[in-house]
Amino acid sequence: MVVLAVVAWGRPAAAAPPLKIERWTMANGLVVLLVERHAIPAVEAHLVIKAGAVADPEGRAGLAALTAGLLLKGTAARSAVEIAEAIDFIGGSLTARADDDISTLTLTALKKDLPAALNVMADALLRPAFPAAEVERLRRETLSGIRAAKDDPEDVAQKAFAPLVFGPHPYRNPVEGLESTVPTLTREEVVAFHRTYYRPNNAILAVVGDLGAPEARRVAQAAFGRWEKAPMLPVTVTPAPPVADQTVVLIDKDLTQATIILGHLGIARTDPDFYPVTVMNYILGGGGFASRLMTTIRDNRGLVYGISSGFDAKRYPGAFSVSLQTKTASAGEAIRAVRDELARMRAEGVTDAELDAAKEYLAGSFPLRFETNAKLARLLGLVEFHGLGLRYFEDYPRTIRAVTRDDVRRVAAARLDPERAVLVVVGRTRELALDPAPHPAAALPAAPSP
Repeated sequence: MVVLAVVAWGRPAAAAPPLKIERWTMANGLVVLLVERHAIPAVEAHLVIKAGAVADPEGRAGLAALTAGLLLKGTAARSAVEIAEAIDFIGGSLTARADDDISTLTLTALKKDLPAALNVMADALLRPAFPAAEVERLRRETLSGIRAAKDDPEDVAQKAFAPLVFGPHPYRNPVEGLESTVPTLTREEVVAFHRTYYRPNNAILAVVGDLGAPEARRVAQAAFGRWEKAPMLPVTVTPAPPVADQTVVLIDKDLTQATIILGHLGIARTDPDFYPVTVMNYILGGGGFASRLMTTIRDNRGLVYGISSGFDAKRYPGAFSVSLQTKTASAGEAIRAVRDELARMRAEGVTDAELDAAKEYLAGSFPLRFETNAKLARLLGLVEFHGLGLRYFEDYPRTIRAVTRDDVRRVAAARLDPERAVLVVVGRTRELALDPAPHPAAALPAAPSP
C-alpha cells in the first residue's frame, strides 16, 4: 500500500489540507486507488480497463465501443431492465463506455447502498451475457448515429482529418467505429474482446468518497475478489508517421460558414515536453479569450466566429490541431492568419506577461479538475493508467510554474510545423480562395445523408 499526502491547491502544505491517496494491489492484480472525502455520504467507483479502441483488430473499428456499450444490456442473472431498475432503486448511476485508450465502468451511489450497487457493477463487468438481440440493437443505434453525424460539419471535418494525421495508427478511426465496420461486428468478437481484455490484472479501480480504507478493502474484495486474472498480450500498434507535406482536403457542403481543422501529429501524455507544450498551447489557442488566436484572429481582425488549438495527448502521440469556423469568403485569410500565428510562436516565443498569466491560470485552476468525486476518480484512473505517479497532484502545478520562456520557444519550434500539416475545410468549397490552391484530387463531395 502506498499513502501519499498531496497538496490540494498546488501551494505549500501549510496552505491547504492534504489529499491522501491510498493505493494497493489485490491478489488478482487489480490496482485500487482510494481518496476519502466525507463531506457527503456518497461514493464514486471508476473502473478502468486498459484497452480501448486502439485494441480493435484491423478492420474491426468499433469493437471496444460495442463491448463496453453492451455491459449493461444483460447478465446471466439480470436483464438490461433489471440492471437499470436495481441502480435506479437506490438512486445511483452506472455507465459504461470506451475511449481511444481505455474502457470504463463508472458507479455513483450513496454509501449505505454501496455494497448492493457494487454487486450490480461487478455482475455487469464479470458476467455480461451479450444477448444477441441487444448486440443487434446497439449496432443499429451506433450506425444510425454515425450516419446522422454526417450532417455535423465538425464531425465531418474531424473524420477526414484523423486518417490523414494518423495514417496506419488506430487513432485514425473514431471510437464508435465506421459505417463499413459496425454492421459486421459479431457477438462472438464481443465475447472474445471481453474475455481477452476485461481482466483484473489489466484494470484500475479508483474509489472516491465517504469510505475508509478498511471498508474500501472489504467491499472491493467482495465485489471483485473472484475476478480471474489471465496472461495479457500487449496491444501492438503501427506508429503514426509525421505528416510529410502540406495536405489539403476540401469537402463540399452547402453551409453558410466554413469549418476548418489544421494540424499534425502531436505528443503522447508521457512526453517529457508535456508541461511546456501545455503552457505554450494555452497562450497560442488553448486559453479561450486569453489566447493569441482568439485575440488576433477573432477580436482584432473579425475573421472567425470561434477558434482554438489543442494537443490531444494520449497513450500514443495524439493530434495537434487548430479548429475554427468562419465565413466562406474569409476562410483563406483566416487560414493564412493561423499559419502566421504558428510561425510567430515558433520564431518569437512568448512574452514574460503571457508566460506568467498562463502559468498562474494553469496551476491555479488545477484543483478544479478534481473538485468533485467524479472528476477526481476519473483523474486518478488516468494518472495510474499513464504511470504518472501519485506525486502527480504535487508535480503538476510545480512543474507548470517551472516552465520558462526558453522552454516554450524550444517546444514551439519542435512541436509546431505549419508547413507540414493537414488542412481540412468543410463548406462551399467552390467559393474558397486558398493559398496555395489544393490539388484537384483533394476536393471531395460531402458524404450523402441517409
